[in-house]
Amino acid sequence: MIALLVIVISYLLGSIPMAFIIGKYWRGIDIRQHGSGNVGATNAFRVMGTAAGLTVLLADVLKGVIAVLLAKSAGGPYLVVLAGLTVILGHTFSVFLKFKGGKGVATGGGTILALAPKVVFWAVLVFIAVVVLTKYVSVGSMTAAASVPILLIFFHQPWQYVLYGLVAAAFVIYKHRSNMARLRDGMEPKITERFR
Repeated sequence: MIALLVIVISYLLGSIPMAFIIGKYWRGIDIRQHGSGNVGATNAFRVMGTAAGLTVLLADVLKGVIAVLLAKSAGGPYLVVLAGLTVILGHTFSVFLKFKGGKGVATGGGTILALAPKVVFWAVLVFIAVVVLTKYVSVGSMTAAASVPILLIFFHQPWQYVLYGLVAAAFVIYKHRSNMARLRDGMEPKITERFR
């Protein structure tokens, strides 16, 4: 019963659409009608600026942290993995936005931050390096996600966490399929550009 409650709370927590809320009540806009239409931190930065973007980023990360810490307090690694996956699913398929949402990068990062902070440190460095080299946030996000399971192995994390990292990374990359299509077509905006 406690495990089920943790999973439900994790999903609902992930479902809180921070970019939508901040856009509506801070800037008076529906962020889904601007930029990429995505309710994530990258679009929030592009559409609403640095302050709003940072607020969305931190709030989305915090959702992942809280879900994992809650699961850790209530159960073992299996519950932690389920809570981590569920909070990401909530973020990407929000019950409050007709089961649409973001791509899970920041919230997924929050779950890993609560599991293995060293992994997040190096994954963020990977993200920064790739964005600097390519100028594409999406490429940095996908590369950083792919690095997570490798880093979890390198830092000798439990196999359950490694498996979680593999599944979460695969899901985040899958959610970037529209970005991959734009990259292929030369339509993906660079970090300094807005959507065409």
